[in-house]
Amino acid sequence: MDWTEIIVEVDTKDIDTAGNIAQMTVPYGIYIEDYSMLEQEVLEIARIDLIDEELLQQDRTKGKVHIYISPEDNPAEAIAFLKERLEAEGITYRILSDTCDVEGCLENWKKYFHPINIGQRLLIRPVWREDYDPQGRIVLNLEPGLAFGTGTHETTRLCLEALEKYTFDGATMLDVGCGSGILSVAALLLGAKSATGIDIDELAVKSSIENAQRNGVADRYTGIHGNLTDKAQGTYDIITANIVADAIIMLSGDIE
Repeated sequence: MDWTEIIVEVDTKDIDTAGNIAQMTVPYGIYIEDYSMLEQEVLEIARIDLIDEELLQQDRTKGKVHIYISPEDNPAEAIAFLKERLEAEGITYRILSDTCDVEGCLENWKKYFHPINIGQRLLIRPVWREDYDPQGRIVLNLEPGLAFGTGTHETTRLCLEALEKYTFDGATMLDVGCGSGILSVAALLLGAKSATGIDIDELAVKSSIENAQRNGVADRYTGIHGNLTDKAQGTYDIITANIVADAIIMLSGDIE
């Protein structure tokens, strides 16, 4: 069955807020098109100064958030929610939608996902870019599929930088809302003894387990499909929750 792709176009100054709202809409992955700092980002990420003319012609004043709605979900409800939250934030927007098969949705965003240096030590590298030279960094090979978490979103980047700072050898970690497993796998690569990822989205849990396997840390990773903390037990040295604030507030009473 076909999925629905929803594209939200906003001014680039509002792209981060629109991205956060998109995260609240569905548990699947999103990707963001923002060309406002194209030259700077290309130099930082790819270390090259030759940019395709098609990219240079992109509108620098507008950004787009791409959201994918599964056949089991209602795209009309998602669009209504997006409109309500965007208008509450005073954001001017344009919404487009179309259908795509699941393979098409999985492939669409790959052209926007490139190797990314995080902090002082990490490199997030798409699995289709194994030719990319890590230059001594710790490589996290990633295939997020439709699960949230590629390192491009600001909250994911901040979590990764915090893990780089606070993860110590032998640490135990709980990742609430694990998405692609990017935070759990990063912690394990940085020296954690074990990591447990839990998510309400079965696709996300599957993706996180596969990414742990790709990075050779599957023997130290446990992926759990469940309602966030209701299946997590024990104590942990590190807990991450790269999810929306409302959910964190709701769950805070379950974590001591």
